[in-house]
Amino acid sequence: MAGKELPIPPFFAPDRVGSVWRVAYEQRAAEAAQWAKEHGIRPAAEDRRKVCLLLIDVQNTFCIPEFELYVGGRSGTGAVDDNRRLCEFMYRNLASITEICPTMDTHQAMQIFHAIFFVDENGRHPQPYTLISVEDIESGRWRFNPALTSRLGMSEDEANRYVLHYVRQLQQSGKYQLTIWPYHAMLGGIGHALVSAVEEAMFFHTIARQSQPDIQIKGNHPLTENYSVLRPEVMQDDRGRTLVGKNEALIRKLAQFDTIIVAGQAKSHCVAWTVEDLLREFQAIEPKLLNRVYLLEDCTSPVVVPGVIDYTDQADEAFRRFAEAGMHVVQSTQPVTEWPDWPE
Repeated sequence: MAGKELPIPPFFAPDRVGSVWRVAYEQRAAEAAQWAKEHGIRPAAEDRRKVCLLLIDVQNTFCIPEFELYVGGRSGTGAVDDNRRLCEFMYRNLASITEICPTMDTHQAMQIFHAIFFVDENGRHPQPYTLISVEDIESGRWRFNPALTSRLGMSEDEANRYVLHYVRQLQQSGKYQLTIWPYHAMLGGIGHALVSAVEEAMFFHTIARQSQPDIQIKGNHPLTENYSVLRPEVMQDDRGRTLVGKNEALIRKLAQFDTIIVAGQAKSHCVAWTVEDLLREFQAIEPKLLNRVYLLEDCTSPVVVPGVIDYTDQADEAFRRFAEAGMHVVQSTQPVTEWPDWPE
């Protein structure tokens, strides 16, 4: 059945993709087992060509319109449309996808990109989307919130030295200044959960193909950021001690797949930087591996906050660079057998 498209199960409701609801696990499990029998779907362990679907942060916090960091793109309906297409792609290609690997942005309040981490001279916290530069820290415009010292196990002086080190490292990377994001993807909260429709499709795949998803937690260290699932933005503190290392296990695992398909949110941030790191790692291992990577361009959208920020052009430029490096930018609505260089 690999490579042959399947029908979309009748329970899938496209109009529910943008809302949160409980997945009926027992019912879906029975239906998935029957679906596998009806369509001759074999267990994933028997796949000759191993295909990984890497889903970047397909969580309520980014994908549901009323949630904290909804990725609407320029259309305003970006992530909802993306996930409708993604679910349909997952169902149609269920027999070809060996394993699904979802990443999950995972935060608590006291992290370096949340407002509570900083105060000004009057004890006020920065507003969401505030950019904090090296000059802001050096001048005292923003400083570490001393109330957090005991929780983080650092003195106020140590924390302020670290913050200066951190913003300098970001500046030297040339990517961006430290951004204060709205509280989002809070561990234990509903925003942290996978989008219900995507979770349902993933669970259906799990039962039908007898393939457990490999969920990757990222972004839970208080002193650094993880846009990419493969490595944090800053890996060492101001004394050269490792905060969080590269995700070597996942890098090695991805390199073993024959095909890697990438989708998720946001195209301008966590998707772009994960793919950027994947590009760098595969170039170091074996540049030919880049030909195995397919980016579902119609299943990802850039961060756009009307009147505030618009990262569409930067995201599109990143995808052009990835294509020039040897990766494939494709559409989910096109049969995979028509994708360039898709293995026979």
